[in-house]
Amino acid sequence: MGLVLVGGISVQFGGALSVLVMPRAGGALGVVTLRLVVAALVLLVVCRPRLRGHSRADWGTVVVFGVTMAAMNGLFYQSVARIPLGLAVTLEVLGPLVLSVLASRRAVNLVWAGLALCGVFLLGGGGELLLGGGGGSEGRGGGGGGFGALDPLGVAFALSAGAMWAAYIVFSARTGRRFPQADGLALAMAVAAVLFLPLGVVESGTRLLDPTTVALGAAVAMLSSVLPYTLELVALRRLPASTFAVLMSLEPALAATAGFLILDQALSAMETLAIALVIGASMGAVRTQVGRGKADVPG
Repeated sequence: MGLVLVGGISVQFGGALSVLVMPRAGGALGVVTLRLVVAALVLLVVCRPRLRGHSRADWGTVVVFGVTMAAMNGLFYQSVARIPLGLAVTLEVLGPLVLSVLASRRAVNLVWAGLALCGVFLLGGGGELLLGGGGGSEGRGGGGGGFGALDPLGVAFALSAGAMWAAYIVFSARTGRRFPQADGLALAMAVAAVLFLPLGVVESGTRLLDPTTVALGAAVAMLSSVLPYTLELVALRRLPASTFAVLMSLEPALAATAGFLILDQALSAMETLAIALVIGASMGAVRTQVGRGKADVPG
């Protein structure tokens, strides 16, 4: 459990660091490019995946996995460039939550879906409408009044990243069945890096060659990809998938903490309650799914 929590903290503090690096790297696309390229190089060296002996279907699966990974990272980083980290992750986690609810097909999941909708309602300013008050979060990308006070593009990017996270879970499982160890992950990361490299070059240009920027981008890659993936692989050898999935549901809280400590992104009481409701819904949906013996492990 400690390894999973450290991995989650690493991911979210890596996300907070990425927001600080964005101005230096020329934007979100530049940071994503550095993260994916460095992570791909490290994973390829460590895993040394076999390139022969795979069918066309195997390669098709890993390519789609890589495309999904690139889209998920690109959309999420565009989101955190515009709205607070904790709120971005809360909206993003709705993707895996919807996947768990749909996969389970049990009546009790209507409760979890309703709980998540309450969280989104509060996050969108519904609580303030009911109370007739105002107020909101402070810090970069903050602002009260619900979604109307947030950058609408940031909200759209976060929700789209959530959809890609759900697809990531599906294709991660399929890739894991077709490739041994972490070979599929390494190859998919390489695909994602190749796809994103032109976008990063167009946006950031020669800034991607600056030694300090490269070092900071490498730190983001280690914190957000290499370290958590390694810790999760080790943890899953000792930890039940159900416990792992519940711990992963704490990501919004970890993100809000990282946003507050690193980026000075304070949340209102209503936003904090909204995050708690989404976390509770995610935990409940995961437990229900695990109870049927068909849990998908997000991440």
